[in-house]
Amino acid sequence: MISYKKLFLIMEEQEITKEKLKNATGLSPATMAKLSKNEEVSMGTIQILCDYFDCQPGAILSYEKEIDENSILFRLREEMEINLKGGLYHQTQVRLAYNSNHMEGSRLTEDQTRSIYETHTIGVTDGQENVDDIIEAVNHFRCFQYILEVADKELSEDMIKHIHLLLKSGTTDSQKKWFAVGDYKKMPNVIGDMIETTPPAKVAAEVKKLLKSYRESSNITFKDIVDFHYRFEKIHPFQDGNGRVGRLIMFKECLKYNIPPFIIEDNVKEYYKRGLNEYATEKGYLIETCRASQDAYKKLLKYFEYI
Repeated sequence: MISYKKLFLIMEEQEITKEKLKNATGLSPATMAKLSKNEEVSMGTIQILCDYFDCQPGAILSYEKEIDENSILFRLREEMEINLKGGLYHQTQVRLAYNSNHMEGSRLTEDQTRSIYETHTIGVTDGQENVDDIIEAVNHFRCFQYILEVADKELSEDMIKHIHLLLKSGTTDSQKKWFAVGDYKKMPNVIGDMIETTPPAKVAAEVKKLLKSYRESSNITFKDIVDFHYRFEKIHPFQDGNGRVGRLIMFKECLKYNIPPFIIEDNVKEYYKRGLNEYATEKGYLIETCRASQDAYKKLLKYFEYI
């Protein structure tokens, strides 16, 4: 079924109302109604819209399919809804939260992360655990639930910001006046050893540009998703949490396009960082690190008879 959800996302992000679009393009009320109802319009209309938004057709229209009952997304949602213990959803929640948080400095062990998920207690402790680590583990579980709920939707600014809001809510950072939870950074930041990122004043425009470019593709591939991740991390739109938000986005987009997803595990952190650092001149290192991570997740899929 044809869909103009991408068109309305662009309009929302650029604060363009239907009335403003109609007046600016000369489209008739009947044509606007067809767009709202996801009904076919002429190629002439598509061209008018592309000219107005300076984009390719793929940026404003797509063809939606019913979610395949054999897809990974369908089955993960099913396990989430029935709160299945010990299955793929359960294992993914724990492994994704542990590895993604641990890569960013969390001191929780995988067993402690599992205990928080399964029993709402921290398990064996040496008394040195950071409260924020515990909060962010719980928040990450909520983030994963959210990306499953919206996995088949078009990626949007609001969606990205909401993932960050879920991840950082209730943390020490959220109590700082200058730390924008669920919104773009207010202060400049860097990646690792002083790798410059997009200045705060330019973040919103750069994220819009990135999303526009990404949506123009009518056939998103594994490499497209990895490329989006690099470009997102280079912008580094949030004050903190960019890596975790970015990796959740990759997982979501893999599910949307029925590509086997993956978890970047802590034991390949250095390869992953090197891949990001060298991507501008050599894309292969990051792509192969993600491929290896995908192969590891495929073993989990095979164990649970998903593939």
